Amino acid sequence: MSTEKNGRRPKALVIGAGIGGLTAAIALREAGLDVEIHERAGVLRAAGSGLSVMSNAVGALESLGVGIDLESRGTALESYHVRTARGRLIREFPFPEIIGRLGVPSVLITRSDLQQALLEAAEGIPLTLGSAASGFETEPTGGVRVTFEDGRVERGDLLIGADGFHSVVRRQLAGPEPSQDSGYVCWLAVVPYSHPRFAPGSVIHYWGSGRRFGLVDMGGGRLYWWGTKNMPAERSHDWKGTKEEILRTYAGWADEVVHAIEVTPEESVIAVPSRDRPFLERWGSGPVTLLGDAAHPMLTSLGQGSGMAIEDAVVLGRALRGAEDLPRALRRYEDERRERTRALVAASRGISDFEQSEGLRRPIRDAYFRFMPRARLVRTLEDSLTFTPPSFRTAPATGVAA
Repeated sequence: MSTEKNGRRPKALVIGAGIGGLTAAIALREAGLDVEIHERAGVLRAAGSGLSVMSNAVGALESLGVGIDLESRGTALESYHVRTARGRLIREFPFPEIIGRLGVPSVLITRSDLQQALLEAAEGIPLTLGSAASGFETEPTGGVRVTFEDGRVERGDLLIGADGFHSVVRRQLAGPEPSQDSGYVCWLAVVPYSHPRFAPGSVIHYWGSGRRFGLVDMGGGRLYWWGTKNMPAERSHDWKGTKEEILRTYAGWADEVVHAIEVTPEESVIAVPSRDRPFLERWGSGPVTLLGDAAHPMLTSLGQGSGMAIEDAVVLGRALRGAEDLPRALRRYEDERRERTRALVAASRGISDFEQSEGLRRPIRDAYFRFMPRARLVRTLEDSLTFTPPSFRTAPATGVAA
């Protein structure tokens, strides 16, 4: 199964040690490549937020065969409700039914616990912290040289840009690009929590006018909550408010919402702008490609940002397994991923705009989700929760990709 180049294993340089970068490193090692990870941060410290690692991403991880047991670190999704601000049910989403049919759980887990699980699975892969890439150049004979801010230069046969929203690799490939503001701030926190109206394994979304709130069980008595509020970009991009502002934003909402904010220390609240970028059609050139948020940043409405990064990584590993022509294999990976990620980027933005409705659009939004035909809802959700590993034929010895 080993991939070889001129009698040796090719080396991949992975820029970024987030969810996508770590998964890519694991997948590339499993495909027979030597791998090095370079991470800008001096300490790996995941933001205090949670993730829904949905069945598609769990299935993709399981296909690597490295035994990442996420359920032991988080909790399985058992119910998913959408409610009004005061707690009246709008719709129960049929995730348990779909998950049962697929036979693959969806797991609610903190970002730090997922990162730790991936770090353990990546044990033995060289990881350099405080290693900030500043640029790259491809070599005429193949391969790529990466320059770092401290003056170091590393050479590899492949470069994988998994360096997130502000990707250095993407900027060099695509040039300066604007970000697309979503029109709201997002507050996040993970705290110890219990409430009689919040059951284990629950995901509950509450919808108001230009505001939303989410409660997500992380297991072990931990809650991940998030809240949104429409506001101008100049404020949402650098929010400097207080916990009191957040409490005022959700005054009069369901008791479990207000209680979640009240028990959260102010210093535990993270405020982030909600934004994405125009979809990038071309992710790479020669021995360079992108992955995860570096390739296709998306809004959080579908909870599939980390899932798409994990899927990317697994498909990338499959495309490179046994490949003779490495750049051609990268293009096959990109072609395989383009349509699915484009659809989810567009869907995430469309749903985000709709869910943040205010004024006269708010009751239309609620009615749309309350009365959407069940068959349509199931089909839409099942498509997003299903990951089918592609079957790439190994390139023949002539170096021409199949």
